[in-house]
Formats: sequence, C-alpha cells, structure tokens
Amino acid sequence: MEIHQPNVVLLAITPDAEKLIEEAGRTCYLSLSKMTDDSEKNFIRNAIKRGHHSILEHATASFRILGASRTFTHQIVRHRIASFSQQSQRYVDEAEFNYIVPPEINANPEALSIYRAFIEHSRESYNKLRELGIKKENARFILPNALESQIVFSANFREFRTVFNVRLEKAAQWEIRRVCMQMLLALKEKAPSVFGDYTINEDDCTAYPGL
Repeated sequence: MEIHQPNVVLLAITPDAEKLIEEAGRTCYLSLSKMTDDSEKNFIRNAIKRGHHSILEHATASFRILGASRTFTHQIVRHRIASFSQQSQRYVDEAEFNYIVPPEINANPEALSIYRAFIEHSRESYNKLRELGIKKENARFILPNALESQIVFSANFREFRTVFNVRLEKAAQWEIRRVCMQMLLALKEKAPSVFGDYTINEDDCTAYPGL
C-alpha cells in the first residue's frame, strides 16, 4: 500500500509538565513561595529566553510514528538524548509491506511508474527469497528505504526543542519536517509555555523558535 502522509500519535506526556518544570526551576533560586496557579507561564518563558534550558529536561513525551519511511527513521535516530523502539525487519515479515511515496515522485507520472515498478520488484524478490527458505534477517537486505517503519520516539522537552530547531528548518528533508510538525503541534497544545514561542508555517512544515 502506498502512504503519502505520516500519522503521529502522542502516547504519553509528563502530567502537569509545566508545573513540574517551574518547581524544578524555582528550586534553583529557592523561590518556591512565588508559585501560584498560573505562575509557570511567565517563569518558563523567561527561563527559555535566559537560556536556562536544563529545567525542561524534567518533562518528557512519547510519540508513535506511523506512515513514515526508514529514510526518516535513519535521520531521527541520530538524535542521541532520546529513546527509540522501532519495527524490526529481522523479526517482522515484510511480504506485504507499505511504502512511502515522495511528493516530487508522486507529481511526475513517469517517475511514479518507475518508482512503483521498483518497489513491486523488491517485494517480489523478497518473497521469492523467503520461499527459498532465506531468513527474514537476510532477505531484508534487498528492501528499499521507502518501506514504512513504525517507531516510538521518547525524549525530554529540551531535546524536543533541539529536534524542532534542526528538523523544522526549510533545509530539512520534507518527510522529517512533516513528522516533526505534527509532534510540535501536539506539544504546543499540551505545553504552550514551553513550545508556544515557535512561529509555525503548516503549509511547508517549517517552524522557528522566537528566542
């Protein structure tokens, strides 16, 4: 099956994340007595502006990412202060794999025909190898990076800001921008004081922090 858009699901997020961040930050200054029902908003925004980003590490979020390629996962796993659990091609039979179609190829009928033919040839070759008794861990060597690869991605809020700063620039690859845009929109809703400073353009999936 062809896939044209990723699907990003927020699995978990630290409860009362912004209050936790404020309490951690105020511990540094012994100013816990200044906490009020909504004091976290200004405190966090000011902390980010001052570059006091370590307090953001106390809150975390986890996302399940579907409908994205192994090309994408090869990029996202380069972010080291994070945890990943990825679909295994060694243990999962890929006989009926899904695959991602890049927009540029999808917009060009001749290119799309070539692309589909290659993908289906890869599928046929994989299945023939399996019929010959070749193990999945060895048959996978002929599979293309276009294949969907589901992954769970967990990180603290500071690392998410680092990811967004790098991966939501216009120079970043289109697929990772699409995935990161969905994550940013979800986190901006759940933790607006931490992620509300980003200027977002959903049309081209770019965002820039207001620091």
